[in-house]
Amino acid sequence: MSQALYRRYRSRGFDEVVGQRHVTDLLASAIKSGAISHAYLFTGPRGTGKTSVARIVAHEINELPYTEDSTHLDIIEIDAASNRRIDDIRDLREKVYIAPTSAKYKVYIIDEVHMLTGESFNALLKTLEEPPAHTVFILATTELHKVPATIISRTQRFHFRPGTVADVAGHLRMIASKEKIAIEDDALTLIAEHSEGGFRDSVSLLDQVASIGKGTITADTVESLLGLAPKGQIDTIVETLINNNAREAVQLIQSLMTDGMSPTTIITQLTTSLSRYAPNHPELYSLLFEIIELPKSFAPHLKLLALIGSRVTSETE
Repeated sequence: MSQALYRRYRSRGFDEVVGQRHVTDLLASAIKSGAISHAYLFTGPRGTGKTSVARIVAHEINELPYTEDSTHLDIIEIDAASNRRIDDIRDLREKVYIAPTSAKYKVYIIDEVHMLTGESFNALLKTLEEPPAHTVFILATTELHKVPATIISRTQRFHFRPGTVADVAGHLRMIASKEKIAIEDDALTLIAEHSEGGFRDSVSLLDQVASIGKGTITADTVESLLGLAPKGQIDTIVETLINNNAREAVQLIQSLMTDGMSPTTIITQLTTSLSRYAPNHPELYSLLFEIIELPKSFAPHLKLLALIGSRVTSETE
């Protein structure tokens, strides 16, 4: 079985991390100068490199080589979603005082730390308040608001940003070139937009389309795989709104729904298209604001048609 692309191209050095220079430069400089914290907190959307950078930090502070097959007894990864109970954290607290097997530091990487229970957070807090000199904690979360302020205050926090479409597409082009995957730039841009700034998700999508694509992969191939409406049709809807022809926009949206397009997908694509047109057509911002809220509604398809339909009414007044 071939190895998944996202695993094959996982960053193993600060210089390989894409789109997070504001984080990696600071960490690399601090480690080089010996300014190592006892606890770090990595926040940001999924797939932006938090866990990968945590592993890099763990290897760098211990001066260990980081290769594809690297494993080390003193680098312990814990999934908080599966180890969230107070007993799990009590077990961790007992083990942190045991000296590293062979490395300088024993590093605990706790992924999705926000999943811990209240009791577990309290137990972890006691360890963070008086950590052993040989222990470093790296906490990662996609939901910072669920992490107690007492935990946050005892860590060095680094926020990972969603990748820009250009950064993500460029990363995908590099992988496609190395893997000899024939794919058009428009297709890469579409994957980058759909991944919403997540590098891991974008690479997984590239892997998926490459496994089923024959010949050169086009934007049409990606749209078909992801169940997306053709980008040209979505842009046409926005252009009809710009031209004050909302009645036609309603008809185009109804046609897409009749063809089996998911209303939620149409809304997401409209949000992307409106965001692209709005800087030159500021009147679209009010519509964009309302459309962003539609997926939360009970019946998004009706709300979408009603929203656009209300613009038809305003046109005739």
